[in-house]
Amino acid sequence: MLNTSQLQTFIGFDAAFEESRVILFGAPFDGTTSFRPGTRFAPSAIRPDSYGIETYSPYLDLDLEDYALCDIGDIDLPFGNTIRTLDMIEETAETILNMDQKPLMIGGEHLVSLPVIKALAKKYPDLHIIHFDAHTDLREDYLGESLSHASVMKRAWDIVGDGHIYQFGIRSGLRTEFEWAKSHTTLRKFDTKGLESVIQSLKGKPVYLTIDLDVLDPSIFPGTGTPEPGGITMKELLNALMLLKELPLVGADVVELSPHYDASGTSTAVACKVIREVSLLLAHH
Repeated sequence: MLNTSQLQTFIGFDAAFEESRVILFGAPFDGTTSFRPGTRFAPSAIRPDSYGIETYSPYLDLDLEDYALCDIGDIDLPFGNTIRTLDMIEETAETILNMDQKPLMIGGEHLVSLPVIKALAKKYPDLHIIHFDAHTDLREDYLGESLSHASVMKRAWDIVGDGHIYQFGIRSGLRTEFEWAKSHTTLRKFDTKGLESVIQSLKGKPVYLTIDLDVLDPSIFPGTGTPEPGGITMKELLNALMLLKELPLVGADVVELSPHYDASGTSTAVACKVIREVSLLLAHH
């Protein structure tokens, strides 16, 4: 299931599996991408480029070297079989959770978040989700497909229900999605304001963090399949992650980098830095 022949790991993630608190794995899947494909190449681009950053975060004042962290590689996912792909990701997440470890997944398109959320909800029935994204992802289906990166948060809502999903940075979606969200999720358009009060309300509760990197403005992060102008800055995202230091997250993912749309490598560098901060948030508690 896992590509154990892979030698390259994300920086700082070289401890043994059994002794590690946070387990990183890649889910290289973009089978339901609705515009430009390529997110399946993100994990293999991120790992070598992660050595261009440091293990220490001056934002969080934490260092990857102070924690036992393990990168178990990518799941060898089958082409053209979405159901089997989701099952394999869920099985991987369950293996990690059964060891009382925390999963950190690199996508891949956003649909790969669903099976990890499903696995976590079995362990934590009161699971809450903090979601950074440009898009609502609340469609019932996309072109008749209920399992799509355009409907992933609606499928997550099917699992966790009302009052458990907090969305930030949203600036694109159908009118019906925004209307539906008013009664079912907490949705903040355009920015991350209100995050601090959400964090206060979630203390003591299990929280999953999912970051679709297209929440960032494409002038900062052009390497994505669905660029949406009008996004937040990297500094705004880092400030949001610093606020999350107060919250003991139970798992997280970072998704939707398509590295070949940014030949400069800047988008991949951005993804690496976000993953470092998220890794430290998970390891800290």
